[in-house]
Amino acid sequence: MFEALESINERPRPFEYYSIEDLWNDEHTSKQMLKYHLNPDVDVSSRKAAFIDRSVEWIVSRFNVGPGTHIADFGCGPGLYASRLAEQQAEVTGIDLSERSIRYAQDSANKAGLDIRYVNQNYLTYETDHRFDLIIMIMCDFCALSPEQRMVLLTQFSGMLKPGGSVLLDVYSLAAFDNRDEQAIYEVNLLDGFWAASTYYGFLNTFKYDEEKVVLDKYTIVEPARTRTVYNWLQYFSRESLQLEFSENGFVIEAFYSDVAGTSFDPDSTEFAVVATKS
Repeated sequence: MFEALESINERPRPFEYYSIEDLWNDEHTSKQMLKYHLNPDVDVSSRKAAFIDRSVEWIVSRFNVGPGTHIADFGCGPGLYASRLAEQQAEVTGIDLSERSIRYAQDSANKAGLDIRYVNQNYLTYETDHRFDLIIMIMCDFCALSPEQRMVLLTQFSGMLKPGGSVLLDVYSLAAFDNRDEQAIYEVNLLDGFWAASTYYGFLNTFKYDEEKVVLDKYTIVEPARTRTVYNWLQYFSRESLQLEFSENGFVIEAFYSDVAGTSFDPDSTEFAVVATKS
């Protein structure tokens, strides 16, 4: 028992483990994630519906989206942005790891008569001959990737963009990092049954890495037949650190905003968005 508790409370190196596929494709948790995606009144897996509407309106205006605009939505989930952009007659490709989310997105597109190309794949391994005017990655997905993974992704973006094409994504700021605290929590059915359909014991260990500006929420879920650990990594950025990553990978940042709805940049915001083009 002591050794098990030691393991539960062990602090790994930043981005030492990668467990995202377990989160998004587990039968129970993927159902929970989709439920949060589709709840229009909460900011959990997706933004609230009202914000998404405002965000899409700004994206359409900012990038002149219309017939013939080719857009790739990395981490598209159930297609909340992809469907709205397709309604503007853009040609949209959505890529997501979650089979459940992609299935929902495709069914919704079929019912609405929208011609959207959905791909069920880890976007870090996605390859295509399509070239895009705009690549979006929304809900701070970029923060969940290690430095090496972010380099892979930016290289992909560079190869997939048309000349003059843009990237729009959002990240968590250092103001948000300062608001995080280390903690250790134990609860029966942690997060109100999010992790399993039957009774389980849940441990949450939150670790902060001050030098790297990284936070880990480490969930250990103990069920009768298995014990699993899910690592939720988040990288936090300043404008300077994000600009450095983009410039090192061949991009020029055009503008910073407080969000993907084009709100003017506020240094105290807990998130911010960036528009970048290939240099």
